[in-house]
Amino acid sequence: MDIDGARIAATVQRLRHRGQATLQERVSRVRATLVLSVQAGLAAGISWLVAHELLGSPQPVFAPISAVGTLAVSVGQRFRRTMELIVGVAVGVAVGDLLIFLLGTGPWQLCLVVTSAILLTVFAGGSVAILIQAAATAVLIVTLSPAGHNLEIPRFLDALIGGSAALLVTALLLPLNPVRVLNRAAQPALDLLANQLDATAEGLRKRDRDKVERSLEKLRDHKEEVASFDEAIQGAKETATLSPARWHRRDELTHYAEAADPIERAIRNATTLTRRAITLVEDAEPIPDMMPASMIHLAESVRLLRHEFAVGEEPERARERSLRAVSEAARAYTEGVGFSGSVVVAQVRTVASDLLVASGIAQEEANRLVREAFGDLKQNKRAVQSEQSEGKPEQSEGKPKQSEGKPEQPE
Repeated sequence: MDIDGARIAATVQRLRHRGQATLQERVSRVRATLVLSVQAGLAAGISWLVAHELLGSPQPVFAPISAVGTLAVSVGQRFRRTMELIVGVAVGVAVGDLLIFLLGTGPWQLCLVVTSAILLTVFAGGSVAILIQAAATAVLIVTLSPAGHNLEIPRFLDALIGGSAALLVTALLLPLNPVRVLNRAAQPALDLLANQLDATAEGLRKRDRDKVERSLEKLRDHKEEVASFDEAIQGAKETATLSPARWHRRDELTHYAEAADPIERAIRNATTLTRRAITLVEDAEPIPDMMPASMIHLAESVRLLRHEFAVGEEPERARERSLRAVSEAARAYTEGVGFSGSVVVAQVRTVASDLLVASGIAQEEANRLVREAFGDLKQNKRAVQSEQSEGKPEQSEGKPKQSEGKPEQPE
């Protein structure tokens, strides 16, 4: 009974923790979408009020639909979405009205109208959103024309009012904080890079090939995180352009926007580093302690970069940690590595350079700082040998030196 009771208690405890984690995730999702929800509600209400009270439309259903549809797309595409709504409605109205005038209404006319609207949109090079909107508008025009009159202009105005209301809410009434949006969007990409650098370092320390390979798989599958970051940058730019209340954030946004490309390069180069680390373990090459230590410094540099961007500080600590990673990689190289180890060292330098550029340093300056941090190999080698000789027995005279046959210095 005691054993069963302990098992039941352990199971209940696990369920309690799981329930708490699920609740926290749900609350986090609600917080993340709270502002968007309020924006959508305001935009829907304003669009209905304008269309119904000011323009006299009896049932302006499409106005709030257009407003919510504009806000539903990714931040950064809302102005384009409004234009797509208007263009799509215009195409659908034109095709539907023309064919109704020539052919009347009915099932086969509906088929012809929808087909024509889609083909015309495709021929004009319209996006998928315009295509869908044109087809949907054509359907409404054909099906509602027998029950109503002069639907074309009200529907076009509804699209215009709905999209404009959405832009009004996001630009003036309840604009998002663009820096906060970027911080939230950048977190998955930066966390991915930092966590997998840590995991690769641990895999090298334990010579655990499977652990390093799992890190490689996660780094390779980074398109979603980078795409979300890019979309957030576009959204932040849109907000800072349309919202006077956010104009003072433009300098911070420029900092972030310039960091996007080097961060993506850092992820790609870390992928190369991890792939070569697998070969290093497979070939049983030497792994000096400083090699995984350099990767841990890189991971910490990524986390510091995210924090210093978030609080608006100059990323000096992130830069210092990147250069420390290079210094540790130099020590690993001079202690003695194989061919794959030399490639890993070279990739540590490359990732560090990418992170320095992401922090706002010019590429040439970043390369110079990396070279200085890597230092003079001969001097580093003497320092390492001096440390190794302290408290250790001397090598036999006939034993070859570890550095003989070592690959050339990585670029």
